[in-house]
Amino acid sequence: MAITAAAVKELRDKTGVGMMECKSALSEADGNIEKAIELLRKKGMAKAAKKVGRATKEGLVFSYIHAGGKLGALVEIACETDFVAKTDKFLELGHSIAMHIAAAGPEVVKREQVSTDALDKEAEIFKVQALNEGKPEAIVEKIVTGRLEKYYKEVVLMEQSYVKDPERTITDLLNETISSLGENMSVTRFQRFAVGESVTSAE
Repeated sequence: MAITAAAVKELRDKTGVGMMECKSALSEADGNIEKAIELLRKKGMAKAAKKVGRATKEGLVFSYIHAGGKLGALVEIACETDFVAKTDKFLELGHSIAMHIAAAGPEVVKREQVSTDALDKEAEIFKVQALNEGKPEAIVEKIVTGRLEKYYKEVVLMEQSYVKDPERTITDLLNETISSLGENMSVTRFQRFAVGESVTSAE
C-alpha cells in the first residue's frame, strides 16, 4: 500500500527515528503505525517511543536574551525527575530551544493549538492564490493542503527546523534528548518578547 507523508511524519514524531527508516517500517507494517513502532523497537531504534505518555511533573523554565537586550524568550520544558532536570543534556536542550524561539518566532507549541479561525483564513488565502495562479480547480484542494503543511512548519514550534541545524526539527532535538536521557520530556509553553512587538505566547 502507498505510505503517505503524513503517516511517515507521525511515526517520526513518535519515535525520533529518521524518515527513511520510518517509511521502511510502515511499508513492512502495511501502514499500521503501532505495528511500525513495534518493528522499530525490535530493531532498537525507537527509544523515544517507549517514553511517550509517561508523566512529566518536573522540569525547568529556560530563558534566552539576545545580545542588545531587545529580543528574548522563556520556555518551560518538563521531564519526569528532578535528577534529569539538572543534567547537562537537559540544560543544553532548554537553552537551545529558548534561543530558537527567540530567533524563529513560533506561534504555538503543537499544531493542535493553531486556531480553526487561523487555519480557515490561511486555507482561503491559499485557495485564492492557487486559482489566481491558474491552477485547475480539481487540484486546488491538494495544493491548499500542501501549503497548510508548510504553514504548520512556519508557526508550530515542534515542527520548525532548528535554526542551528535546519536538517533537524525541534521534535528531533527533543526526541534525541529523550533517547539519550531515558525520560519522557515535553515543551509545555513558551513566551517570546521583542521590544516594540506584541507578546507571542503559547501553552
